Amino acid sequence: MAVPITRKHLSHWGAFAADVDARGEITAVRPDPADPDPSPLLGNFVGALRHPLRVASPMVRRGWLEDGPGPDERRGSDGHGGEFVALGWDEVLDRLAAELRRVYDGPGPEAVYGGSYGWSSAGRFHHAQSQVHRFLACLGGYVRSVNTYSVGTSEVLLPHIFGRRADVLRSLTAWPLLAKHTELLVCFGGIPAKNLAVAPGGVTAHRSVGHLAELVDRGAEVVLAGPDRSDMPPDLRARWLPVRPGTDPALILALCRVLVAEGLHDAAFLSTHCAGGPEALAYLDGSADGVEKTPGWAEQICGVPADTITALAREMAARHTMVTVGWSLQRAEHGEQPVWAAVLLAALLGRIGLPGAGFGHGYGSMADSGAPLAAVSPPTLSRLANPVRTAVPVARVADMLLRPGETYDYDGERRRYPRIELVYWCGGNPFHHHQDLARLQRAFRAAATVVVHEPYRTATARHADIVLPSTVTLERDDIGAARTDPYLTAMHRHAAPYALARDDYDIFSALACRLGVAERFTEGRDAAGWLHHLYEGWRGRVGAERVPDFDAFWAAGRVELAPPPDAVLLASFRSDPVAHPLATPSGRIELHSATVAGFGLADCPGHPVWLEPGEWHGAARAVRFPLVLLANNPATRLHSQLDFGPHSAAGKVAGREPLRMHPDDADVRGLADGDLVRVFNERGACLAGLRVDDALLAGVVQMSTGAWFTPVEDPGGTPVLCTAGNVNVLTPDVGSSGLSQGCAGSRALVEVQRVDGPVPGAP
Repeated sequence: MAVPITRKHLSHWGAFAADVDARGEITAVRPDPADPDPSPLLGNFVGALRHPLRVASPMVRRGWLEDGPGPDERRGSDGHGGEFVALGWDEVLDRLAAELRRVYDGPGPEAVYGGSYGWSSAGRFHHAQSQVHRFLACLGGYVRSVNTYSVGTSEVLLPHIFGRRADVLRSLTAWPLLAKHTELLVCFGGIPAKNLAVAPGGVTAHRSVGHLAELVDRGAEVVLAGPDRSDMPPDLRARWLPVRPGTDPALILALCRVLVAEGLHDAAFLSTHCAGGPEALAYLDGSADGVEKTPGWAEQICGVPADTITALAREMAARHTMVTVGWSLQRAEHGEQPVWAAVLLAALLGRIGLPGAGFGHGYGSMADSGAPLAAVSPPTLSRLANPVRTAVPVARVADMLLRPGETYDYDGERRRYPRIELVYWCGGNPFHHHQDLARLQRAFRAAATVVVHEPYRTATARHADIVLPSTVTLERDDIGAARTDPYLTAMHRHAAPYALARDDYDIFSALACRLGVAERFTEGRDAAGWLHHLYEGWRGRVGAERVPDFDAFWAAGRVELAPPPDAVLLASFRSDPVAHPLATPSGRIELHSATVAGFGLADCPGHPVWLEPGEWHGAARAVRFPLVLLANNPATRLHSQLDFGPHSAAGKVAGREPLRMHPDDADVRGLADGDLVRVFNERGACLAGLRVDDALLAGVVQMSTGAWFTPVEDPGGTPVLCTAGNVNVLTPDVGSSGLSQGCAGSRALVEVQRVDGPVPGAP
């Protein structure tokens, strides 16, 4: 029988309390009453604590146990040498400590990769990435990753345009100011409502969709430029410009050309607040390359009629316009170009730094985009110095493991991949985030030892040598907080740990004791002591008189601070660019960057341009694979978390991830709604359940990431077939450019066919 409780908890998708039965299982989840728009993703917690996929005890792969460390093709297989053996905690920790000692005493810390992606919990102490990095730093250091799969391209590009002090990604003009002032919201890539449910550290009150509704109710108009009409909440009645995937830069550059050709641009703003205008304008009028970027030129590329482009440019000039670019556009080959082109467009309009107008990158990409940063950062586990300086862009992890010693370009440097002996992964699932999963399998098999902390038998756990069962967030006490949320939440434990699962902190503490670094790692505190220490440190920064002490906070379950005031991106710079210059070489917005131009990169010159991507309708490969697949975040879960949960499972088609397709494309292939289909290209294949949907542009299909990678041999002859529908078997594992080496996984060319006869594997 479920026992109602009032203890609070926090996830990346919302605050809640849960009902727990006598077995320690979640039977119901109740959103926080203060949340005006709670996320249905909370429903995935039901049944998650005692699920059959939980890892019950420490496991070691038989091949590693019998043959010792080394590259092994059996890693991740079900055959002899690939299966796991259960061991007791003392034995597995002794073996792991010995392996860590071997690597650190031998090839050294530059042979250790500390992998984590930080999304495993909204808690600030039991934050897996902080825990593993702190532990490895105690041992002498580790190779780390930099940037993110989500927005890694822009994380490198934007500092060249706006300088490093202008945090364009985290300091967007606040949503309430858009709701009050914006007249025309032009969204390249849309504002998908599904993304507005999630933010790192959690969202106590979801308000973004409400602000969008206020904007439209006031009389503002919304334009969606993209291939999928569902990338905008339907209630907004947005005007849809169906753009061929990957061609946004051509459309944006043509809008820019109309503004300049018709004298509608703000020449004064370009002169006082921007650098590189002449170079950018020379590209627009064709004097730089002989091709004028007219609406007629763009129509042949992007499919939007020239008259529509011209009319939109004039409308943007006449109205108080906000130009937004979704993160999905930069998760692609040449992903710098749509972002940089949109900055040029906003600069030509001359309204950057005004309330409700200008430029925004990420509205609709996460729930905290457009929310002001808290005045005092949340409490976090302190980091220890990492003596190893080597770092690799996170989207190039497979390259690192497969190409040790080879060189690559990154942000003006020529870097070299390290030779990794041991991979230690804690928090995150690279077999969700990464691209070309058959290649990632080969990469994981190239290491000598792979260690994973994991609550569930994910694909990452199955490709490890040592799997240590970790607790989930509801099995431990923690403190929850986000960078934009005015609340600090006491995350009360709801259930005892499953089977032999342990907290990551307890696992690392036991290893630290065996390796002689216990005092440095723990500082003499257990987990409860750390929570008290972190809270009181935060309280001191906030002001002890403003918030209660730890015991009172823990009993109350929450502390609320006054939210910071709504802010306008680059308002000070706009008001006085001399007194408040940007941290760029010119002190202004760099529409052309001499620094980037000096890198000599053919795939990312010094100003925004149109470059043909590899995965688009105009590519030679489109003859074999004529559909452009959009691979984006799911609506029914965060990434791959709790894919087995009730809400995620309800979105499946015959137990597999759905593939959306335009009716015309389905008719040509003889397909019907509900069909089981095989989606494939030369990288791999996956099974999917078909959903016919006219919200997509013809020639485009859409499939979300996050289905758990379940590989079998493909009868069709590709390197791998995922029976559950993990779309990243299809996406390219290439860098967006030599500038950023960001993720290029948002699009792939594919073909689709119905599955007739026996179905390989099981969903």
